[in-house]
Amino acid sequence: MYNILICDDQPDIVNALKIYLAPEGYNLFEAFTGKQALEIVRSNDIHLILLDVMMPVMDGITATSKIREFSNAPIILLTAKSETEDKVLGLNVGADDYITKPFIPVEVLARVRSQLRRYDLLGSRPAEQTNQVVIGGVVLDDRTKTVSVEGQEVSLTPTEYAILHLLMTNPGKVFSTKVLYEAVWQEAALGSEGAVAVHIRHLREKIEINPSEPRYLKVVWGQGYKMEEGK
Repeated sequence: MYNILICDDQPDIVNALKIYLAPEGYNLFEAFTGKQALEIVRSNDIHLILLDVMMPVMDGITATSKIREFSNAPIILLTAKSETEDKVLGLNVGADDYITKPFIPVEVLARVRSQLRRYDLLGSRPAEQTNQVVIGGVVLDDRTKTVSVEGQEVSLTPTEYAILHLLMTNPGKVFSTKVLYEAVWQEAALGSEGAVAVHIRHLREKIEINPSEPRYLKVVWGQGYKMEEGK
């Protein structure tokens, strides 16, 4: 059973999301401030977080940043249409996706299921076998679901891992943002490809010595992204 935290300062929204998710059999936690959410994630095995951006005491962006210090559980931001800058900022500090209010129940369920599927990819870490992909100093071990750069393990979110896994297992192949989005998010892009650029930038910050002059994760202008060992 998955443990899902719903955090919004409006009880009606929390209750609505509980109504959408309860029939799926999830174990649901609730919080009404970012501070409460942080405490719940620290003290429970939370598998996914639905987190409002605008909240008192501690906003969702700050909470996301603090949660990322110790947890890789997928975070889906709950945003208003006017909070475009907050969506980008949230993705920059470690959120995996966002849902715009007012919610459509089928979209909420689809995004939750999609993020949990990716989280499952990182769930088991058997130690006895490895299935490594190596490009230069970057090593992705798909058995232990770990990534290291020059021998140092780096912490990736499930979405970042999924993107890197796709690129590293297809070295030199160029993926458009649309194809990347649909392969990783497992849904039609519909103008959401901008999220890919944010996660690519995050990945570069984690695996590149100089993100502005990437050695591994490269852009092919007008076409997309590829993974290769450059000079």
